Amino acid sequence: MLRKIILCIVISGTFAFLCFQLYAMYDMMFHTQTVSVEGEEGIVIRQGSTEDDRIAFTCNVDWGEDVLPDMLDIFEQKDLKITFFVSGRWAENNPWLLRKIYILGHEIQNHGYGHRMCSQISEKEVIEEIKKTEDIIKNLTGVVTDTFAPPAGDYDKKTVEICKEKGYLLSLWSVDTIDWRPDSTAKVIENRVLNKDLTGAILLMHPKKETIKALPSIIEKIQNRGIAIVPLSELLN
Repeated sequence: MLRKIILCIVISGTFAFLCFQLYAMYDMMFHTQTVSVEGEEGIVIRQGSTEDDRIAFTCNVDWGEDVLPDMLDIFEQKDLKITFFVSGRWAENNPWLLRKIYILGHEIQNHGYGHRMCSQISEKEVIEEIKKTEDIIKNLTGVVTDTFAPPAGDYDKKTVEICKEKGYLLSLWSVDTIDWRPDSTAKVIENRVLNKDLTGAILLMHPKKETIKALPSIIEKIQNRGIAIVPLSELLN
């Protein structure tokens, strides 16, 4: 009986270790910013000036329509405007919510159509991802996008060249909430943000329940530091 218990413990431990390793590999492969590539100067943006007393809030949206209204309520109560990078398929499925984001005065930008990794698809497919989303957003809101946030921050030289040709900026971030991870509680998210240098920063978030819980405190503490929260385009101007 004791041997069976020990065997179960060993098997469980091994399984947990393998799961952790696979999760870590996923994290590294699909949610880390690509190392800079040749010719990206003036196209790829990671943050504004470190002497700027402003921070840009950005939110990537490919899901989360169940909690987005609560996020919008918080920003409305705090009289804040931010930048939402939305995927084309999400916009198609949630036109009323996209229009609400627009009506409330937030900035809407391009997150590609199907949340595909740019370095893993062809040049033609990357162009289609951006163009299809651009058309959907324009048809639903009248907004013409000019900034692309590649899913998971994944891009390569061809992505940069495509953005150059289309007159797009390619947006990354300097402060990541990593709020999509299962261990990201509201307190963990808050600490991740507030422990960073926030002057001139670009903060990335997603519409997650724990993010909603963390937002009021994050906003208050950032503003108490004398840092204004603005949309991305305002930070860059």
